[in-house]
Formats: sequence, structure tokens, C-alpha cells
Amino acid sequence: MKIIFWGTPNFAIPTLNAILESEHELLAVVTQPDRRRGRGKETTPSAIKKRAIEYGIKIFTPNNIKQQKEIQEQIASLSADIYIVVAFGQILPLEVLKQPPLGCWNCHASLLPRWRGAGPIQWSLLSGDSKTGVGIMSMEQGLDTGPILLSRDVNIGLSDNFQILSEKLSLISSELMLEALVIIRDHAKQSLKLVSQDEIKEEIKYARLIQKEDLLIDWNQRTINIHQKVMGLFPNAYTFCKGKRLKILNSFPMADEYSNEMTHDQKCLYRRLVNVRTTPGEIVQVEDEMGIVVSTADSFILLDKVKLEGKSMVQNKQISQQLKPNIGDLLG
Repeated sequence: MKIIFWGTPNFAIPTLNAILESEHELLAVVTQPDRRRGRGKETTPSAIKKRAIEYGIKIFTPNNIKQQKEIQEQIASLSADIYIVVAFGQILPLEVLKQPPLGCWNCHASLLPRWRGAGPIQWSLLSGDSKTGVGIMSMEQGLDTGPILLSRDVNIGLSDNFQILSEKLSLISSELMLEALVIIRDHAKQSLKLVSQDEIKEEIKYARLIQKEDLLIDWNQRTINIHQKVMGLFPNAYTFCKGKRLKILNSFPMADEYSNEMTHDQKCLYRRLVNVRTTPGEIVQVEDEMGIVVSTADSFILLDKVKLEGKSMVQNKQISQQLKPNIGDLLG
């Protein structure tokens, strides 16, 4: 089949690679324009554009595909059979959705209709979901409302953060999309067995964009909620330590319900702390080999990988060397 691929971030790369390595013909990619990215805020192309340049593939970079009729017409003139969309970052207008005879198909990183929208991976972690997955969806005008052709789920572990889960789901996306292309090629669209989201017994949830205020840790929350924020917003959840911003890159919830997942040393540490009464945000233990333990609204949380403003990332015993924390110090 002749394909036009719509995508922007690293998450879309495995699916693009899978298409490039398949028997299908990739006519062009459509991706977001070059943006200021990284610490230096230099203008750089998207991950998908970089890969397309490597392969000499035709590239479109619309600022707003809905308004740019000329680009719509240029894309249509390529006469692709199908459009594949993976984290493109703009809503495709009806004029574009109607172009390919075999339709537009989106690879969405959630188990729809749960977590429609822009940040499904973050919100599955922030909400403490036990599982998530990937769905191949026939696109329509609504926001992630189309019927599902294929889906696959994956369990979310206590140690999964945004980066780890994204990598898992991006690989699943590439595998599922190749399966979907075979099914779509071998069947007329009208005879495909699609599952309407109305038939799926799952609450509709919307994954809004993450805001700056979401990143600040509130130590008055429960241990598990703080852990979910650290993992779901990796590597950007932060607090303050002695007046400087401190990013928390990894944590472990020190609470009874997670004792089965604790190491021997963590269990021993927790037993020593279980009856300690402190203020949320207070450093209650400094462990050279494990990190620092902070009090929360209901228990404790172990911070074992952090990054202090202006400093490099440190973990375990390096934390005490860099932060020089004292028992009783307050974070926040």
C-alpha cells in the first residue's frame, strides 16, 4: 500500500521504522514544524523529520493543517491509499480524513475510551491505572472517538515511569500497526470488524495537557499519589530543597500495601520508621545506600534519584553528598 505517515515525537519512530522496513511504499511524512527544544532552546526538527531526512522522504511541516489548504492539496495529490497517524499533534480536518480511499488510522496509547486526548500515558500513570495499552482506531472528526480495529494491553508496574511505559507502548504500536495494515489491505473498509467505543464497558476519560502547576509536588498528599506524580511526569516533577528546585526522578512508596515489592533493606528501613510521627515534607531518614526518606500525609516515600537545580543527576548515596540533608529538613 502507498502510505503517508503523520507523526512527530520519538514515540512515533518505531512505527515509522516498521513501515520503512515493510513491503509498503512510504510516500511522505507530515510532522510538526521545527521548534525550540532542549536546554539550549535551539530550533530543531522533530524526531520524525530527522528520520525522514535520513531516508530522503518527502516532508510536510504544516503549522495548522486545518487552515493550510495548499498543503492539504499537495498531500492529496500524492494519491496515497492510507494515512497512518501516530502522535502527530494536530487534529486532522474532515477534508484530510476523506482523502485516502482506505481511510486514516490512528495509533493511540491508551485503552479507549479511557484517556482520549493529548497525554494518555501520563494520565494512566498519574491515576494509578493497573494497565494501559494501544489501540488502532479508524479516525473520525471527534477527539479519539473512532471505532477500534485492534488493541493490546500491558500491565503497569510500580517502577514504570513515563519514559519506560512510553517505550513499551511505542514498540507495541509498531507491531499492531503492521498487523492492522495487513487486515486493512486484505479487506474492503466496509467489511472490517470494528468495535465501536460505545460498546466498550469503560468510563470515558480525557487526558488533558500537562500544565506547569501539575509538576510541583504537594507533600500533603498520600504517598502513592506523590509516587504516581514522580513516575507519571518523569523527569519533571519537582519540589524545593533549601531554596533550590529539586527534580525527583525516581521514588518508592514506603507504605504497608507495597511491602511485597520492597527489597529486604527497604523493609528494614520501613519497620524502623512506621511509628514515627512527622510533618509532611520532612526528611525523616538519610540512608547513604538508598537515598532520603520523606514524610507524606499518610506514610513515607523513598527518593533515590534526584537532580538539584544547576547540578547533575545523582542517586542513592550520592544524594546525601550533594544535598547534605539533615533529618528534620523540610522539602517544599
